[in-house]
Amino acid sequence: GLRLDLGDILVIDEKISGQYRPAAWEGRMAYYLRRDPEGCLAAELAGKLAGFMIGEVRSGEFGIEEPTGWIEVLGVDPAARGQAIGRQLAERMLEHFRAQGATHVRTLVDERMGPVAAFFESLGFEPAPLRPYVKRL
Repeated sequence: GLRLDLGDILVIDEKISGQYRPAAWEGRMAYYLRRDPEGCLAAELAGKLAGFMIGEVRSGEFGIEEPTGWIEVLGVDPAARGQAIGRQLAERMLEHFRAQGATHVRTLVDERMGPVAAFFESLGFEPAPLRPYVKRL
């Protein structure tokens, strides 16, 4: 399969976020590739990275004891949207989580990102009672 390449991720992340963030992604990718390389998925169109999804199975986090698949990040090149790239990545990730013994899958979505919430709802995700709290330091 296609290897997830830091340079390709930076291109897509910059298109989505408007920021070039190599330092942030370098550490993040090293962490996930070490923890669960099979949870670092890539999708291509015409030989180029069109999207990626990163996740892993964890348990005992936030008081949740059952093995839980966490989708940490989803990035789809804006030029490749509407071609089921995200759905294909999610289906592969859910298979990976099942194989790892996960019984649930969770992710966090910023409510200001309506299309992202709609995407996860289309996959059968629903809002959970777990509520994030934040404090500025």
